[in-house]
Amino acid sequence: MYDTILVPTDGSSGAKAAAQYGLNLASTFNSDVRFLSVIDEWSYSSALSNFDSLADDQRDALEERATGNLRSLEELATKFDIPFASEIKHGTPHKTILNDADEHDIDLVAMGTHGRTGLDRYLLGSVTERVVRTGDVPVLTTRITSNDHFSYEDVLIPTDGSDAANTAIGHGLAIANQYDATVHALSVVDMGDIPTSFNVAALIEAWKGDCEQAVSEVVDAAESHGLDVVTEIHQGTPYRAIKSYVKNEGIDLVAMGTHGREGLDRYLIGSVTARTVRTSEVPVLTVG
Repeated sequence: MYDTILVPTDGSSGAKAAAQYGLNLASTFNSDVRFLSVIDEWSYSSALSNFDSLADDQRDALEERATGNLRSLEELATKFDIPFASEIKHGTPHKTILNDADEHDIDLVAMGTHGRTGLDRYLLGSVTERVVRTGDVPVLTTRITSNDHFSYEDVLIPTDGSDAANTAIGHGLAIANQYDATVHALSVVDMGDIPTSFNVAALIEAWKGDCEQAVSEVVDAAESHGLDVVTEIHQGTPYRAIKSYVKNEGIDLVAMGTHGREGLDRYLIGSVTARTVRTSEVPVLTVG
């Protein structure tokens, strides 16, 4: 499923952690890895436009740092005997990452949610969120900066029955299958979406029915792969319910769509995914 994995890096601890997760999946799926360091051209062009020599010096310094960032990841890939290629590019980070993914037929992007801080940052949370929100390629995100556990024993697939949520099922199950993980299917009735003018009890029951249908699709798919599956239907705020479930059930990976239903019948929506990516204590695989 993942023939080529793209790993953007800025040298931050978050990017290094994401690289380790990406390399682990590459080893499991026999993938090639592409390392990419994006230098934000604004950092040496706009700010120093009236001082060409200073801009050149800044550009050279940034390229030297980027080279060092890539070298540390190349050493990791070599250690695990994973085929790789590396490149430094200049441009707007999130656009450059997505263009590179398209150019090289990338199947998965692995990146951290927290990068460098201050004026020298190249990859950071907002860049990751833009990649997740605007790209078509699946993205594995992590905010973990120190961890030696890269296996997946329990995979959570939140679902609202939307097309994007259903697309994420296949990716979550592919990883669960490789690691012989237990699959958890969770659907949440968003209580904040219930209009006060409606018959609340009747509406909740109707939405529960939709939730049951959504999780049943995960169950059918998981069982067809011979995987154990657990189902839950919760009421509350979706991203909080997901976060609580991850903690209580010892989840190792969340696989979810980036877009859910629209209108009053939605349970999981894009903003829920963004909040989950931003706050999750475990890696999140997002699928558009």
